[in-house]
Amino acid sequence: MGIIAVESLPALLSDGKTLAGLDLGDKTIGLAISDQRHTFAHPRPVIVRKKFSRDAAMLLELLTVENVGAIVIGLPINMDGSEGPRAQKSRAFVRNMAPLTPLPFVLWDERLSTVAAERTLIEMDVSRAKRAGKIDSAAAAFILQGVLDRLRGLGASVR
Repeated sequence: MGIIAVESLPALLSDGKTLAGLDLGDKTIGLAISDQRHTFAHPRPVIVRKKFSRDAAMLLELLTVENVGAIVIGLPINMDGSEGPRAQKSRAFVRNMAPLTPLPFVLWDERLSTVAAERTLIEMDVSRAKRAGKIDSAAAAFILQGVLDRLRGLGASVR
């Protein structure tokens, strides 16, 4: 289905479908899944990146198990609003994944999501060593929660 606008999500999320949030790093893919009522984002363990075909297969399997109806990808926009190499990598990831799944993708501005996720983990008194393994999934949850809050702000009736 390719890339859609966040406003198109409610029509695609009936029948208990969840939303997935991804934070794409060079070494890991952070993953978060919404509840069926699309209220809260829940972090899941990261996928350690090895090779695209393996990473894609693992991700698609997890998305099937979680009954996902759409995927939110964090788009790392620069602070000045421009797109740099990291945003291009995110767009390339979507281009490569789109032929492998009928699920739609939403690109979501993720500026400062990793910073916010790290602050939250620090406030929760998570040690530096443990934060390293959780930061990408926490950032994915932060990204996904932004979309869930946006849907609620739109008054979207997602069942």
